[in-house]
Amino acid sequence: MIDKSTRERIIALIHKEVVPAIGCTEPMAVALCTAKATEQLGCKPERIEALLSANILKNAMGVGIPGTGMTGLPIAIALGALIGKSSYQLEVMRDLTPSSLEAGKRFIEDGRIDIQLKKGISEKLYVEIIASAGDKTATAVIAKGHTNFVHVADGRLGEDDMQRLLPAGASSAQAASDDIALDLKLVYDFATSAPLDEIRFILETRDYNMKAAREAIKGNYGHNLGKTIDRPLSKGILGNGIYSHMISRTAAACDARMGGAMIPVMSNSGSGNQGICATNPVCVFAEENENTEEELIRALTLSHLTAIYIKQSLGKLSALCGCVVASTGSSVGVTYLMGGDYSHCCAAVKNMVANLTGMICDGAKPSCSLKLTSGVSTAILSALLAMEGKCVTSQEGIVDDDIDRSIHNLTAIGADAMCITDELVLRIMTSKKGC
Repeated sequence: MIDKSTRERIIALIHKEVVPAIGCTEPMAVALCTAKATEQLGCKPERIEALLSANILKNAMGVGIPGTGMTGLPIAIALGALIGKSSYQLEVMRDLTPSSLEAGKRFIEDGRIDIQLKKGISEKLYVEIIASAGDKTATAVIAKGHTNFVHVADGRLGEDDMQRLLPAGASSAQAASDDIALDLKLVYDFATSAPLDEIRFILETRDYNMKAAREAIKGNYGHNLGKTIDRPLSKGILGNGIYSHMISRTAAACDARMGGAMIPVMSNSGSGNQGICATNPVCVFAEENENTEEELIRALTLSHLTAIYIKQSLGKLSALCGCVVASTGSSVGVTYLMGGDYSHCCAAVKNMVANLTGMICDGAKPSCSLKLTSGVSTAILSALLAMEGKCVTSQEGIVDDDIDRSIHNLTAIGADAMCITDELVLRIMTSKKGC
């Protein structure tokens, strides 16, 4: 049994990393930072400068902004300045109205926004907003976490400020933290033994993310992948069972979120798509497999905490698609719902590492639902193989006998080896005609 102090630290970590968000978290982080800079300025800005890391730019270029019918950063920044409230965190645009949307469009048309790449930094999650009006200037900086303000002050940043905020060699994946350091055995033991009342709150992920899937069916969002999987032709090919339902409910929620629907989801480690992918496959399987509520609670905890654990060494943003992380969590959760024990869960993780490693992140966009569907499909296959006693061995690829080393091999590739991939992806995205 894990002691109470350790349980409390793990629960605090889950509460920190599993939070509601409206829209893609990267543009929402930029809008949040804009709102904070505006509040510091004390009046409506006449001009906004946004200095952003490459990964923030990549993940915000092609995604729909909720309630606007528009994509990209300019409208997120404009609305962050005009109606954003930093107290709303990643729901910063909650007060959007038709009139404020029109005001935001005028703000853009007036040429008041300047967006640039922040040069000379290694931090992948970095947002610097400078708001100015007349001779007044205020700056806000978010780094290493989507809601983590590291600087809010009048004036602009100086060199000394930058050294203080981002010490040489520091990164979000390696930075010192008060968060408890996880390993897979601790994750499994906590999820399967913690008193139920202490972890019942995880059902909020079901309430948010399954509702998002249901709401998505009412509209036409993104590429309509979730609805397509539910149509008669698809059912004739994919069937009308647990598998097709798991991928359709996951894809539908992603369709809505990436398509700009004003529908909140419960995120994981700064990503709504990761929150959806860690939640919906587990919920659908539990319902159709007739698992108990306790089993669902423990499976959801296992899924979300596994994703959080992997992100501890990968970092909030990377060249590795987040669906790899979240679908690994859902595979562990589904394995547990199938009756698997710790050894089965380890096998499922190794099967995932052997399959999806190397899937690139080329920004947040409607087609993310395709990647989530690939991740969930792999999660199911990995769980089924694990329950059959089949596991990719250490003789194959990057899989190691030790489960935590296998995970760290995966994250080392995503966080370190794929950096040049990240640079090339951004160069391709920004050099396309019309960008």
